[in-house]
Amino acid sequence: MQGYQLTFYTEQNRKHGHQTVCEWLLHEVRQLGIQGATVINCAEGIGHAGVHHAAHMFKLADQPLQIILAVTEEEAERLLDLVRAENVHVFYVRFPIEFGQIGDDVPRKPSKHFSLFGKSAG
Repeated sequence: MQGYQLTFYTEQNRKHGHQTVCEWLLHEVRQLGIQGATVINCAEGIGHAGVHHAAHMFKLADQPLQIILAVTEEEAERLLDLVRAENVHVFYVRFPIEFGQIGDDVPRKPSKHFSLFGKSAG
């Protein structure tokens, strides 16, 4: 399938309304019916204004984040239109990609309870 990789860049503490930008984006992605998003916590980065952002041992609020999605052209437009309409301050990259799934195996449903030792706690 042809589409786009959308990557949004923000910081852990950046807010839109009462939610973080990351929480807001993930909520809107679900509302739009887009399946699959990955959030990556980064150690450090330099923002568009040239300011250094980093995760510190006792303060993670300034930690850079990436929210990555593989979407169709229509999904990309709907999400970007929504971000624009809400006037969310966020940097993004849209890159054309091919994506899909390989294999016939249907993943089994994961347990809703997790343990540090790999066994279901429930």
